[in-house]
This record gives sequence, C-alpha cells and structure tokens, in this order.
Amino acid sequence: VQLQASGGGLVQAGGSLRLSCAASGRTFSNYVMGWFRQAPGKEREFVAAISESGGSTYYADSVKGRFTISRDNGKNTVYLQMNSLKPEDTAVYYCAATKNPYSSSRPSRYDYWGQGTQVTVSS
Repeated sequence: VQLQASGGGLVQAGGSLRLSCAASGRTFSNYVMGWFRQAPGKEREFVAAISESGGSTYYADSVKGRFTISRDNGKNTVYLQMNSLKPEDTAVYYCAATKNPYSSSRPSRYDYWGQGTQVTVSS
C-alpha cells in the first residue's frame, strides 16, 4: 500500500493542525493505520493508531486528550487532528499501515510508511 501524508506546517503553540494520509494500492480497510513522529536527534515514536473499522483507537500518553485519529474508508484516508499544540510536538509526522493489532506501538510492527510531513510549533 502506498501512503501520502499531508497537512503539516508552522503553527503557534495552542493552535491546531489536521494531518491527512491518503492510501492507494491495496484494500485500505484491511489495515490498521498509525501515526508516528520523529524529532531531530530522537527516535521515531508512536502517536496514535486506529483499527481497521475505525471503532477502536489508541494514543500515546503525551497526546491523549489533544490529538484525535480518525479514518474514512470510503476515501482511503486517515486523519490526525492535533489541538492544543505544544513546541514539543514539533517533528516530522509519518503515517503507517499494518495488519498487526492496533495496539502495536512499535515502528517495527508497521509494514508500510508514508514520506512524512513536517509539523513545527512555535512558542
């Protein structure tokens, strides 16, 4: 499956952004979808994941209550709504797909990756 992330940008602390990830190539609804991020000099870290149907979600503690993951299987797209952004949310954000359980938070558990979109939060 091919993934194309978009929606990143520069925003002030406290602001919002919505990331999108469009999928193609395979049956989108067969895959758990996840968002990860990687800041300079740091390892890639899990942000959120959503089950194949969208009925279950899973978040990193650092974003719980501020970020919301959702998907539209009719549009083959997964979203990440990010509210109350903080400077420490600054990173390149990646979407990814897997057939492993949606509670899988390790990057190695994901098979397909998008190219990443930069999110910069200024203080």
